[in-house]
This record gives sequence, C-alpha cells and structure tokens, in this order.
Amino acid sequence: MRPTMLRSPYSPAAMALVLLMAVGSVVMWIGVPLGLIYVASQLADSSNPSAGPYLLIILGLPVGMAIVGKFLGWLDRLHGRLTGRAQERHRGAWLRSMRAERTSSRRGGVLDTVMIVSVGVALVAFAIWFFGFAGSSLPK
Repeated sequence: MRPTMLRSPYSPAAMALVLLMAVGSVVMWIGVPLGLIYVASQLADSSNPSAGPYLLIILGLPVGMAIVGKFLGWLDRLHGRLTGRAQERHRGAWLRSMRAERTSSRRGGVLDTVMIVSVGVALVAFAIWFFGFAGSSLPK
C-alpha cells in the first residue's frame, strides 16, 4: 500500500473544489427550484395550467436535488483524496448496536461546512428580504 501524501487544503486545486462545492450548494438550493419553475412555466400554455407543470416541479425537485447532492458528495470525496484526508467508510449510527461506542470518530468533510454556511447565508438573506424589503400584505 502506498503512503498517501498530505497536500495543503489551501492548494489551488483544493480551493477550486471548495469553490465548486459552494457554487453547487447555491445551484442545489436556488438553481434547481428556479430552473424547474422556469421549465414548468414554459410548458404551461395558459395562466391556468394542467397538472403536468405541477408534477414536473413536485417530482423534479427531489430528483434534481439528489443529483446535485450526489455530485457534491463526489466533489467532497475528491477533495478528501486530494488533501490526504480521505475517510474510511463509517457505519451509520442507526445501523450500530445500542451497546456500540457512543462517541463518533467521524470528522465532517469540507462539504459539511460549505452546506452549513450556505444555509446560514440563505437564512440571513431571507430575513433581510422579509423584514426589509417584502412589505406587508396586511391592509393599513
């Protein structure tokens, strides 16, 4: 077995992968839903569409997000191999015995951090829009 060479997580290739993961998370949370809404609006021939465009969105959203999620997972594993921090597979907590060791040795990858930051930024952006720009629909 060949020893793995540790590379800096700040190398250009590693940083490019982190940037791709950040862009991918934005695509997952914003691009997929807006893309499906756009496609559904192009399929609708009137302002009162049939069930087709609605089904496209309802079925396409989890499928599209799963595809982007798989791609993000692949990028995270590639980043782990590139930086020498590839992790062995761990059994899920729900698959282990109740008597199994309670502490987890799993360290989250870069993708965990990227997704947490992207959700946090989305929540802050939503709060700014909602409280600052949305306006009230209540009668004055």
